[in-house]
Amino acid sequence: MKFFHLVAAALANVFRSKRGYLWAIRLAQLTLFALAGIGSFLLRFEFSVPADSLRAMWLATAIWVMVKAATFQALGLGRGVWRYFSVRDMARVAAANIAASLASSIAILAFCPAPFPRSTLAIDLLLCAVFTVGIRSGTRLILELASRAHTTTDRRAFIYGAGGAGALLLREARSNPTFRYRICGFIDDNPEKHGMLVNGLPVCGAGEDLPRLAAAHHAQEALIAIPSASGSEFSRVVEHCRRAGLKFRTMPSLAEMADGRVTAQVRDVAVEDLLGRSAVELNWSGIRSKIENSVVLVTGAAGSIGSELCRQIARFQPAALVGFDCSETALFEIEQEMRRRYPALAFHPEIGSIQNRQRLGDVFRRYQPSIVYHAAAFKHVPMMEAHVFEAVENNVFGTYNVATISAEFGVGDFVMISSDKAVRPTNMMGVTKRVAELTVRSLQNGGPRFVSVRFGNVLGSNGSVVPIFKRQIAAGGPITVTHPEMKRYFMTIPEASQLVLEASSMARGGEIFILEMGEPVRIADLARQLVKLSGLRPDEDIRIEFTGARPGEKLFEELHNTEEQTIAGGHEKIRIYAGASLPHEKMARHLGVLRAACESRDIRRLVLELKDMVPDYNPSKELLARLIDPGHFRLARAIDAAETAIAPVEEVRVAVGGLL
Repeated sequence: MKFFHLVAAALANVFRSKRGYLWAIRLAQLTLFALAGIGSFLLRFEFSVPADSLRAMWLATAIWVMVKAATFQALGLGRGVWRYFSVRDMARVAAANIAASLASSIAILAFCPAPFPRSTLAIDLLLCAVFTVGIRSGTRLILELASRAHTTTDRRAFIYGAGGAGALLLREARSNPTFRYRICGFIDDNPEKHGMLVNGLPVCGAGEDLPRLAAAHHAQEALIAIPSASGSEFSRVVEHCRRAGLKFRTMPSLAEMADGRVTAQVRDVAVEDLLGRSAVELNWSGIRSKIENSVVLVTGAAGSIGSELCRQIARFQPAALVGFDCSETALFEIEQEMRRRYPALAFHPEIGSIQNRQRLGDVFRRYQPSIVYHAAAFKHVPMMEAHVFEAVENNVFGTYNVATISAEFGVGDFVMISSDKAVRPTNMMGVTKRVAELTVRSLQNGGPRFVSVRFGNVLGSNGSVVPIFKRQIAAGGPITVTHPEMKRYFMTIPEASQLVLEASSMARGGEIFILEMGEPVRIADLARQLVKLSGLRPDEDIRIEFTGARPGEKLFEELHNTEEQTIAGGHEKIRIYAGASLPHEKMARHLGVLRAACESRDIRRLVLELKDMVPDYNPSKELLARLIDPGHFRLARAIDAAETAIAPVEEVRVAVGGLL
């Protein structure tokens, strides 16, 4: 091993610069070409070349060297990185040898003196193929062995998954000195693979065998390489690893590597892996034709969804990207990230509030955007129940400001980010998002394409349960869950953002796009999975407490209601619904009443007007209790209705006094 290490160090010194590397491999190839030519004559004449054949040998060798050097250079084989020599590279080297030998043979038979031993042509081809493949394979082997020889912190690990991803991970472990794992073998739940070899390592058994195999091989970790696994399958794999006492990590997804969000070869298993969200298939050409060379503006650009939208949009090379947000620090962070990851992109951070119409006008006037993604909103349910006027002023009037200014400045596409809480809303956040949907749709009159995109909870977004649960686990617990049966739809931030772009490329105007969210997830189960991923035991190491539903919360969310009719969509994960709408004139009158209620701080009038606009809105009992005398008999009736069914508009009117 010491010898390999010394050789590898010498190679590293030679290959330290690009110029040195290129000259080194050119010199090596020229030497091999010459050796193959001379060797073909030596083998043909049993190492005693006759004097009358020496001139032919030197002339043929010169032709071989020149023709092969030109052929290898033309086919790009003088620039390859030999450390990563692969089977595909071997095929390219073989093809180059055949092509060069054919060309050389024609020149040699034309110019070399007779008699010429034609068998040397075949011998030269074989020798040159062995030499050129051998030096590349040998270089890779020496560097791999040397990289392992000086590594003293290797952790013994199994690769769980004996497919293509597992083989790729094994190759990375062997070739990358920073990948400090010593692979003991493979684990795979397909019994037909047991006992087989993958790149020289055996498939030792299934997940159930891990406790025995881990003890026998003194393994410490399992590297999960099953990119096609569903959420339930991935959970089962993780459970096998836990029972064997192994730490477990997984490969990053292709989307993560393509976006540059990860640099390591393996990462910790995340709760997103356990949900089994499949990769999004996008209409890349449609999205690119929409965004490329366009000026795009994103409101709420420093938030979870807004910042990810910026990352995704940047990939399609817009002419400029404007990030609008009122959070100075968060906007600075996304600006720094965009400068670092997309240095050629013209990214313009602009501080401002969507409630400030003048500021919005300044930004639109300066940049003249052609596409607007409106992600700015107040979204925390309990906080919006306590701040009803602020919810309306931001989510409704802020949206109206951005939408109407977009129309004034000739924006082609306006896309509003909505929420599943807009369906049969029971809280102020949900009803304001539904009113925002109606407001946006009422503006559709042949100008900009106004659409809304509705989806559920996003894993890891600001204020979502996952960061909260992680902080509670880090503090030693307990994890607080509102209700044992509370369920929510979940998707990842990149998935949601990519589907928003896909939906916007399909827009004709006036649609509400609804993203397919899969099956709802019980929040308590999500909490337990996070505890397990932290290496702890739920209900033992970390306690789970149920605190009761918060004001305005529903046990189950919906993505659409029965009144919304399905129309044809162009993507398997996107559905298009056309529900109730309001003419712009009627919407303007409603907005006037809401504005007056906000200005006078008349909460009764505000709630009644929202109920008029969204008849299936059920005010929470906490909000109703703020409107009237708690002793009024109508209150109990309204509260009961809010908990069980949709309260009729007139019943809510009577409950709050019946007067505007």
